[in-house]
Amino acid sequence: MKNVRITVMRKACYPDLMAQYENPIEHACDVREGQVWIARDGRKPEGLCDSAWESMSAFVMTLAHGGGNFYDGWMKDPKSAMISCNDGFRPVSFYLEALDGD
Repeated sequence: MKNVRITVMRKACYPDLMAQYENPIEHACDVREGQVWIARDGRKPEGLCDSAWESMSAFVMTLAHGGGNFYDGWMKDPKSAMISCNDGFRPVSFYLEALDGD
């Protein structure tokens, strides 16, 4: 089974939507752009948000088992995927890539 690198590529924040729809919360997302985790044996890396993992786990498992080419050519590198977490107020884009030799 291949390891899969998970890299935070971009964080967005929509204060107008938060003000209109979200109840105030003290702590939301603390990931940083450029932050990296390695998913080993298709398991969620320690410190990765549970909600983000739910959004990407099927893609990680596919890549870990040697699959790819999602949506018939969506990505330039067929052994990768760009996945966003499901937080509509502060979405984070994650780049997933299967690592060779693992």
